[in-house]
Amino acid sequence: MYKAVTEALFAIIGLIWTVSAKKKGIEKRNMITKEQKNTVIESNRTHETDTGSPEVQIAILTERIKQLTEHLKVHKKDKHSELGLLKMVGHRRSLLDYLAKKDIERYRACIQKLGIRK
Repeated sequence: MYKAVTEALFAIIGLIWTVSAKKKGIEKRNMITKEQKNTVIESNRTHETDTGSPEVQIAILTERIKQLTEHLKVHKKDKHSELGLLKMVGHRRSLLDYLAKKDIERYRACIQKLGIRK
């Protein structure tokens, strides 16, 4: 009984959120999906089985940062997500510094491809 009531309540809350979000023009997307992540990996990998090179990690972080930035435009008081965003930016900065130190040409190609620097 309790489980059924809880599930019904969550379904109603989800429906209310969806209707409210549609009125405001908000798309419900909290995080990067598996398909988006695979697309990012495919377009930034250096060889066939590459999933962890700095370029791929930077590209994934960049995609997550873009999505979280859009989230924060709507939810201005979401300080927990803002802290997560700052941590991601710092992690991406560290990876970019590492890549610049290891191979400056790969660094330049990466920031050019992702459009990070103006």
